[in-house]
Amino acid sequence: MSENPVMICETLLRDAHQSLLATRMRTQDMLCVAAQMDQIGYWSAEVWGGATFDSAMRFLGEDPWERLRILRREMPNTRLQMLLRGQNIVGYKHYPDDIVEHFVVAAKRNGIDVFRIFDALNDIRNMEYAMKIAKREGGHVQATISYTTSPVHDIPSFVKMGRELADRGADSICIKDMAGLITPYAAYELVAALKKDVGLPVQLHTHYTSGMGTAALLKAAEAGVDVIDTAISSLSLSTSQPPTETLVACLKGTERDTGLDLNKLADISRCMAEVRKKYASFEAGISAVDVNVLQFQVPGGMLSNLVSQLRQQGAMDRYYDVLDEIPRVRAEMGYPPLVTPSSQIVGTQATLNVMMGERYKVIPEEVKQYIRGCYGKPPAPIDPEVQRKAIGDEQPITCRPADLLSPGWEKAKAEIGDLAKSEEDILSYALFPQIARPFLERRVKGLGGKEEYAAAIAAMLIQQAEAKASKAKTAAAPVITATPWKTAWRPGRGGR
Repeated sequence: MSENPVMICETLLRDAHQSLLATRMRTQDMLCVAAQMDQIGYWSAEVWGGATFDSAMRFLGEDPWERLRILRREMPNTRLQMLLRGQNIVGYKHYPDDIVEHFVVAAKRNGIDVFRIFDALNDIRNMEYAMKIAKREGGHVQATISYTTSPVHDIPSFVKMGRELADRGADSICIKDMAGLITPYAAYELVAALKKDVGLPVQLHTHYTSGMGTAALLKAAEAGVDVIDTAISSLSLSTSQPPTETLVACLKGTERDTGLDLNKLADISRCMAEVRKKYASFEAGISAVDVNVLQFQVPGGMLSNLVSQLRQQGAMDRYYDVLDEIPRVRAEMGYPPLVTPSSQIVGTQATLNVMMGERYKVIPEEVKQYIRGCYGKPPAPIDPEVQRKAIGDEQPITCRPADLLSPGWEKAKAEIGDLAKSEEDILSYALFPQIARPFLERRVKGLGGKEEYAAAIAAMLIQQAEAKASKAKTAAAPVITATPWKTAWRPGRGGR
């Protein structure tokens, strides 16, 4: 290993399967590699947070807290990392401070070492309370810049945000490029500027959607980045991260040599290649590189949601009309980074504008709440005419949105009652009451996730049978046909 190695955060147990397999990987399939991963020497392993929390209960019949405890037990020598959406925690709305505090304390107690904390609007007010509690509890606070491009986003503005995050107690800074927009030279410039002007360790997270991910990480390494996010090769590329082994090989023998063992990484990759086959029915169905993200700045998960919505309405012929509309809506809404939940808000409004034949004829409640300031302060002013159509003469709030929320812990505790056997159960209910209650009821009956698992197996077997039948039919009468882009919207995909 060199004296100044690039360190690796491995994403296969969180973002990689969230991006590629609709967050459906079960804990038991993570255990085939967990112990091996613990011997690699990663800087950290991202294992929790994002959409994995609600997906575990919603689709897999699994307790997300139990997953964390199991992985902590299996990986005692590796930092475990989570993605925390600031005041949104792991949900899609703002939660009161007491829920944030209980959650961060419980996450640390159950095994999280590194808290990657971000806000969809880069509104630091929505990040600082979670940062404060994580710091108090002894966690590593990785304060995060949601990277995007627009007339109001540039290197100086991101560096300014980095300084403000450092002033609030950040231990490191993460550049979170959720859409794969960062170019190699922009990565070099931003990393170099943060290293020089902020003085904290810098980590770069990107996605391979645009095809620039590996090059961006290499240029970041040249600029002095401390840690890069990669995914083991069998769960990499497309909307996931660049492949771990490729980056390790690229840097081998240089002054930034990672020191990681390619043979050990290959063993993990082979195991995950077999695991991935189990989840074929949940594949994102997006090609290895999707240049639409460069033209329209739309992340891969948002694209798959859009395709599904248009198919359901028999309106795939309007696909590019909606893609053209998304940047217009984003500009009118103040150029929010397209990450959960702002990506859903912008995408829904753009789709409605096209499908209704009149822009802003229908405005969903989430869009109105965004314009009211209930998600935070947009990076740029909202178009006055759009604001008038949405909320009339009502004035948006200017305070931190969570300041308007009543405490929620005691209320949630009383509502869930004896179904909750721990503080963690109360938190699950406080965050996702409509999901957690039936999950906890099934647990009392001893059902767990058996029925969901059986349904998943049945779906996979049906898909395999259909594929065989289709193959046999094609062999009997070969005809060249256009293959439709097979993708389906499922909650949990694309929620970064």
